[in-house]
Amino acid sequence: MQIINGFHLKNVRGDILGGITAAVVALPLALAFGNAALGPGGAIYGLYGAVVVGFLAALFGGTPAQVSGPTGPMSVTVAGVVAGLAAVGVPRDLSAGQILPLVMAAVVIGGLLQILFGILKLGKYITLVPYSVVSGFMSGIGVIIIALQIGPLLGISTRGGVVESLSTVFSNFQPNGAAIGVAIMTLGIVFLTPRKISQWVPSPLLALLIVTPISILIFGDGAIDRIGEIPRGVPSLNFPSFNQYFPIIFKAGLVLAVLGAIDSLLTSLVADNISQTKHNSDRELIGQGIGNAVAGLFSGLPGAGATMRTVINVKSGGSTPISGMVHSVVLLIVLVGAGPLAEQIPTALLAGILIKVGLDIIDWGFLRRAHKLSLKTSVVMYGVL
Repeated sequence: MQIINGFHLKNVRGDILGGITAAVVALPLALAFGNAALGPGGAIYGLYGAVVVGFLAALFGGTPAQVSGPTGPMSVTVAGVVAGLAAVGVPRDLSAGQILPLVMAAVVIGGLLQILFGILKLGKYITLVPYSVVSGFMSGIGVIIIALQIGPLLGISTRGGVVESLSTVFSNFQPNGAAIGVAIMTLGIVFLTPRKISQWVPSPLLALLIVTPISILIFGDGAIDRIGEIPRGVPSLNFPSFNQYFPIIFKAGLVLAVLGAIDSLLTSLVADNISQTKHNSDRELIGQGIGNAVAGLFSGLPGAGATMRTVINVKSGGSTPISGMVHSVVLLIVLVGAGPLAEQIPTALLAGILIKVGLDIIDWGFLRRAHKLSLKTSVVMYGVL
């Protein structure tokens, strides 16, 4: 029995299982992306984004089995927004209360532009971007993620973009042995967990469950940086700030809109392939836009269709938007009840998870064979990278 576009009650059991499984994978990634995008104290905003974008993009989007939330490309772009605002004098420390409303203004603008893209029926054009451009872009994002996590991996506090972050690491090279120990344990788990185990408990979650308590027992509270205090309860409505920085904010919103659209629609094509369905590109853009615009009002990190979470959802039985909505509800329950536990997660652990994400995003196969295809393809791909 069909209720609305893509909703079928006959697969409720599969959708619930798929949504729960996707949420298990999404939890550590949302926290890690929030920390990477906004710096210390930012992990919770990644979780806010996963809850809001995941639910609304599933409800209003055009790809039935897609699961949305913060992704590597979107978090890197937000980090760029933070760096750009810091360059014109806005304190980037979240506790100062000045940077977050400006970043969220860019998120809202990005969401509204995505809705406009869908209304103007631009979806079919976005998917025509050459693969060499997409490959180079995604590989570049992977390299940026890895570069930004070198400092946290070594226990060295860094801020800003790639150049500033790496400069801080080299000029203030005082590695924290405890952080390195946590990072090594994390990398060992995410890279070496046998597939027969990871198909039941995703390796990033396994790292959280194993390494966090070990770090508390061995290193205590003060030896390494941790996520820190997480606000209790559901996210509250906060209106973003549109002030004299509007040109920077609008430009950032446009980048988020275009990047999120490409990211989501490429994932939609993957979802079509594994679920034998056909998505509606323009409806998907509208759904993603609604999700991001509302996420910005609730201080949530912007999101897009997440390939790994979508594939896991489908493989676990999810086939309708109900699965994406279940994924968000599960994360909301975790947000309400598990805040004190998440506060103890070391930032070096999140860095280890993101290193794995960055390596997975890089299109190694195309990097190796691009020069064999044609000089033009190779120049475009490496140029974008």
